[in-house]
Amino acid sequence: MGEKQNQPLQLSFNTSLKIDFQGSRVTSDGGLVLVRELDERLGFGELIAQHLADSRRGKNTQFPLADLLRQSVCSRMAGYEDVNDAERLSQDPTFRLIGSEKIWDRGAALTSRLQSFETELLTHEENLAGLAAISRGLIGKAETIESPKRVVLDMDSTEIPVYGRQENSAYNGHFESTCYHPLLLFNREGDCLAAKLRPGNVHSADDWEELLLPEIERQQKQGKEVVFRADAAFAKPEIYEALEDRGVKYAIRIPANDSLERDIAELLTRPVGRPSHKPVVWYKGFLYQAESWKKARRVVAKVEFHLGELFPRVGFIVTNLETDSRAVVRFYNKRGTAEVAAATIKEGKRAVKMTRLSCHRFRSNEVRLWLSVIAYNLRNLWRRLVLPKRIVKWSLSSLQQRLVKTGGRLVKHPRYYWLLLADSHLRRHLFGSMVRRIEALPVPAG
Repeated sequence: MGEKQNQPLQLSFNTSLKIDFQGSRVTSDGGLVLVRELDERLGFGELIAQHLADSRRGKNTQFPLADLLRQSVCSRMAGYEDVNDAERLSQDPTFRLIGSEKIWDRGAALTSRLQSFETELLTHEENLAGLAAISRGLIGKAETIESPKRVVLDMDSTEIPVYGRQENSAYNGHFESTCYHPLLLFNREGDCLAAKLRPGNVHSADDWEELLLPEIERQQKQGKEVVFRADAAFAKPEIYEALEDRGVKYAIRIPANDSLERDIAELLTRPVGRPSHKPVVWYKGFLYQAESWKKARRVVAKVEFHLGELFPRVGFIVTNLETDSRAVVRFYNKRGTAEVAAATIKEGKRAVKMTRLSCHRFRSNEVRLWLSVIAYNLRNLWRRLVLPKRIVKWSLSSLQQRLVKTGGRLVKHPRYYWLLLADSHLRRHLFGSMVRRIEALPVPAG
């Protein structure tokens, strides 16, 4: 009777079609094996051992820390928002194979085990700091492979809506929602260098020095030139002074006021004649000193006249860059491209569920934010270091849907496993080229 139940089912409408139920042998996330290969090359396991402390005892230690962290991070990379999917993923072939040999046959951690790992073990002070160190350590490994002499830093804040009475959540009038208000620091390559979860009602620039100054010091110790840019929320004299004291160039947008507009009064008159279909753009640089500033600083104005608009669009940037006014504006405007801050935050929200902070405790949500940041950085490093040039500009969401979400079937042999992947976007040639690129990466020192 048992043998008959295990046989495939046959349908009458098509005698050549047979149906079987072997879900534990089938995966929808086969592309994660490439991420696992990359994290091995970058020394992810060594970083985990170095920065995370394991306080568990007895049977609680049957899952190594590295396996649990990889499961948490990779599930986010595959688009699973929280631990509710862990029970199903525990038997998924890919999630079994990316761990250590201990879980190949037994399966990955279930929901209860993974939840206690994220909301109890990782919430210890030293482990929360360890997650930040692991994230920055991964980027540091990549910096030994690609080390530009000029580093551009972008700082921005964002909204993470919450529901219910979550600890430290608050109403934010700017976003018109009850939320958390994290602060994030990126480089030009799109890596998230630092992050801080904050209550929802703090100012956008609060705690800027906690994230920015250590990163400036780290980069300057390596002999690199540092440039900083940010939006008008960071237009504060103490930020200008801190950057100038450290020899850092900057371009920061400042709010318009009557004094600034008087300095560009000659540019605010609409050009004579028939309006152009193409916007008319004028630039002007001048010295300006606000009442709260200790000295005059260079301000660059951009004035745009658009067809069908009565008033011009005006923007001001305070800077100590020595390039011409148009170059300053173009440099600042790259904040809004796929290169940096605004776009990378959106990518983090879409691709690794950075907004899924559903725990009641604030500390647990801090852990979840850092797990999403690590997942984001790993995927961004995959894009930067491994993807062929023809697809290197794919968004992280495209990377997830086209490469990570690759179906496959696991076949076990006495001496090894076969993972048979579907031939879709992730084809044999593309898979092989990425494996060779990972193998060609120099082994990072340290």
